[in-house]
Amino acid sequence: MLTKKGKYGLKALVHLAQIEPGKTAFVSDIAQQNNISKKFLDAILLELRKGGILRSKKGPGGGYALSKPASEISIGHAVRILDGPLAPILCASKTAFEPCDDCDHPEDCQVRHSMVEVRDAISAVLDNMTLEQMVAKGSSVEKEIAAR
Repeated sequence: MLTKKGKYGLKALVHLAQIEPGKTAFVSDIAQQNNISKKFLDAILLELRKGGILRSKKGPGGGYALSKPASEISIGHAVRILDGPLAPILCASKTAFEPCDDCDHPEDCQVRHSMVEVRDAISAVLDNMTLEQMVAKGSSVEKEIAAR
């Protein structure tokens, strides 16, 4: 399940993807407009900056911005930065594999095999979705609601 940290991070990325290129946004503005605690958002944005998705600028005109175009930012990468591996259990993870304490033969475990399929399905969706596509999904929903 996506944590609040992951959800808020994605909301902040969507917000930043919608600002004018070359401009930055203050943490306080992002927090207020997305109903996120500023203190929590500070920590989230720092992780995204360390992960290479955001850049920050201090001083006048400072704030946060995307470090590259939204079309080049993978949602899977962002979620992994914030929430860690996509696998529902560690024994199904590619990057953080740990055998279960109660399992002597993970290669024969039916639960593990099923969770590997779940991991692969989640990865297939999130790794092939860009921030640009995520923003567009919201825009199409807004247009559909306005047309009603």
